Amino acid sequence: MSTRGRLVLGVVALIALCATVLAAIAASSQDEGEPAAVVEGPESPFKGAMRPVALSGDFSLRNQDGDLVRLADLRGKVVVITPTYTTCEESCPTAVQQIRGAIDDLDGDDRDRVRAFALSVDPDNDTPDKAQEFLLSRRVRGYLDYLLGTRRELQEVWRRYGFAPQTDTREHNSYVVLLDGSGRQRVGFPLQYVTPEALAHDMELLLRRGANAQS
Repeated sequence: MSTRGRLVLGVVALIALCATVLAAIAASSQDEGEPAAVVEGPESPFKGAMRPVALSGDFSLRNQDGDLVRLADLRGKVVVITPTYTTCEESCPTAVQQIRGAIDDLDGDDRDRVRAFALSVDPDNDTPDKAQEFLLSRRVRGYLDYLLGTRRELQEVWRRYGFAPQTDTREHNSYVVLLDGSGRQRVGFPLQYVTPEALAHDMELLLRRGANAQS
């Protein structure tokens, strides 16, 4: 081997040795109790996932009884919305039961300041009669209203809340979303993570913070 080749190998070996020594020093420092650097985001006070604070946009839809429901009329209340279709057998009944359980966990004054809605994601099949039957059969009449509309009326609402409609080839996404007293989306629960206790906690927190709270 040439002198130049031996010199190159020597330099490579020296670099490897230095790297080994530095790694050993770092490991020794951590063994002695020095914590590794950890980057953490702001801690959320909510049990659910925080959504970007923004106005959700008002909507006006008829409920199962034909009454007009305006989001603008619900200022000062916490609003709960979950996407639903009347022939759903699994996710939708689970979601509305969790909401009922959360409302039952609130005291009387707080309960009066919460409005909950099942929002149709299957307008071609969801009718007022079917919506009434869904609420009665799931024993949530008086806890939730069922919001209905044409596909055109509902599409913009789906978009604002990130809901996907029910189709013959795709199941809708199951969420429970909480709005604060000024009509802003604040908290979202994927169905697999929602519990009555967690929902009630976040409802109470939004009620305590009031319509103008920003965090």
